[in-house]
Amino acid sequence: MTRDERELCRLEGRNPIAEALEAGRSINKVYALQSARNTRSDTSLARLVAECKERGAVITYVGRTALDAMATSGAHQGIIAEVAPYEYADLTEILFQYERLGIDPFLILLDHIQDAHNLGSILRIADGAGVDAVVIPQRRSVALNAAVAKASAGAVEHIPLCRVVNLSKTILDLKKEGFWIYGTAADGETPYDKADYSGKIALVIGSEGEGISQKLLEHCDFLLTIPLYGKVNSLNAAVASGIIAFAAARQRRQ
Repeated sequence: MTRDERELCRLEGRNPIAEALEAGRSINKVYALQSARNTRSDTSLARLVAECKERGAVITYVGRTALDAMATSGAHQGIIAEVAPYEYADLTEILFQYERLGIDPFLILLDHIQDAHNLGSILRIADGAGVDAVVIPQRRSVALNAAVAKASAGAVEHIPLCRVVNLSKTILDLKKEGFWIYGTAADGETPYDKADYSGKIALVIGSEGEGISQKLLEHCDFLLTIPLYGKVNSLNAAVASGIIAFAAARQRRQ
């Protein structure tokens, strides 16, 4: 098993583990601080460990130094869990289900996001804005590791995350299905708060350093811009996606 595969099977922190339990994800083994061993304790950590044990997890109590050495996210909060591998959602199946229900989907497509905290934050934003699925490419995208799960505040367990081989082809396929494709660009012609977000839509968010690749920009029907009034001339991927996603969600619910 590679390092990325091991990270995909590990959760760190109380909230990501609690959300995994709520979502019905199988937890195989838990490493917890010695203080959680007290069965009479009513702390949130002790209760979470007890719930993991009730679900069949093997519990191992260790010292803080051992947990610190195991952690990759920097914030284990006294508990690390080994879980069943994350199951990516199937985009085709999601689109079929919404078509059958007569609902126009709202997707977010991520073009080579490399920062774990950005990906986690975008998943959290997508869940909060009612986005129907997030799509990432199989290559040149950060692995779904413990840091992503931590930054998502548990949203990774609830928002469908799809991986595709070719993001460009996926966009072209979506356009054939009647989707309008929105990109983000500093020199975009459409202010984000003036766009029409009705119907089937997909919002493309570019990478932290390079933005949306030229090929994907050419596939976009609209290029959105977020007016900035300070000295900094750009926003990071998560902030930009949050501003636009909630603007779209508000309009789609009116």
